[in-house]
Formats: sequence, structure tokens, C-alpha cells
Amino acid sequence: MIKGVMFDFSGTLFRAEPTETWLRAVITEAGYDMREDELTACAARLEEAGALPGGPPPRHVPHDLAGLWRERDLSAERHRAAYTELAREAALPCPDLADALYDRTLTPVAWLPYPDTESTLRELRRRGIPVAVVSNIGWDLRPVFRHHGVHDLIEQYLLSFEQGAKKPDPTIFQTACALLGVAPDEVVMVGDNHAADGGAATLGCTVHLVEHLPVDQRPAALTAVLDLLGPSTPEDALPQI
Repeated sequence: MIKGVMFDFSGTLFRAEPTETWLRAVITEAGYDMREDELTACAARLEEAGALPGGPPPRHVPHDLAGLWRERDLSAERHRAAYTELAREAALPCPDLADALYDRTLTPVAWLPYPDTESTLRELRRRGIPVAVVSNIGWDLRPVFRHHGVHDLIEQYLLSFEQGAKKPDPTIFQTACALLGVAPDEVVMVGDNHAADGGAATLGCTVHLVEHLPVDQRPAALTAVLDLLGPSTPEDALPQI
């Protein structure tokens, strides 16, 4: 019986804004003059470089960045360095844009919730199922949840840069289960990456994968998690305080 749920962040509960939207917002804020065709071409280079956290991965990681890329989720400094260096690989018209682009990804408006994120989290809360967010990330994503009105629906955040461990290391999943107060074989890990999120299976957790699609192409994948819990009953509801 499932008594707790762990969710991945990017590509599971939220999705980063499209690369061109990301670049356009930064260009506009900086007051930088860029023709439309230049902006489109630059966005394509950024996407190929994998410079958008939460966006498509790099098609090729330069040899001199390989070590930094592997360790990017273990500290805020390495995360910023990895993504700003990848942005610079995209031949930006102004070098300072690399840091401005990264700073944009730290803002709540750069992240969009999937259509069923809030409803699924609220239903889990109604049923008394505790929830943890377990993410490989190099910055504090709690403001994103606050901005979108779902922070109060999360019991615990296990962020790799804070924990010093990243998925699929079972340590981070074990810590999450302990904080939720639920045995691993009674927890489901919901994510979009088989290699990373699948690590929870080594502890006996159920793993449920969703597709990392744009928000307008994935309207109801998270609601399937509720089917794993069995039928809802009035007794599921948390007492009102």
C-alpha cells in the first residue's frame, strides 16, 4: 500500500519555459537590440548546447567541461559554472548574457506547472499522503512552489546540492523516506528519468515514470499516480485545524 510519494521537479511537476522564451525575456530585460532572426538562431544554439537548466540536455559536452557537468548538481557554484559555460559555447552576442540567462532560471516565472500538478498535490494532501520533492538541482526551488501556490502541499524538499548526494544514489531516497516517516516499500517515486529516478527501486520503492513533455502536451500524466493509491474514501482526508 502506498503511504508516501516522492516527486522529481523538472519535467515532472514543473517544466522550464521554452528556450526562445527564456532568451527573449533576458534580452528584453537587458535592453539588448537583437533582430528576430538572430534571436531565433541564438536560441537554437543554446538548445543544442543544453544551456537551459530543465531544458534539453547538451548534444555534446565539451571535453574540458565533462567533469564539471557530471558534478553540477552537487553545489550551487558548480551548477552555475556548468550552465554558464555551456551558454558561452552558444556564441552569445554578449558574454554577460550567460549569467543573466542563468539568473532567469532561478526566478519562479521561468517555470510552468503541469496542468495537473496542483490538483494532484491537493488530492494527495486530502488523502493524508505525505509528499517530498527529490531533485538533482543546484539552487533552491522552494520559491517556485511558493509562487505557484503549492509550497504548503510539500512536506519535505531533498535537493542534491543541499544533501551532497544526487539521484540515483539511494542515500537521497532513503533520507526522503525517513523524513516522510514511511518505509521505502510504501513509497512511490514519480519522475521523468529512468536512470536517475529509477534509483529509488533499489530501496524497494515503486517507480512511476512520466514523459518530459511541454506543459501543453501533457495534461494529466500525474493523475495516474492517484490510481496507485487505491480508491479514495472520506476517511482519507486530513483533519482540519
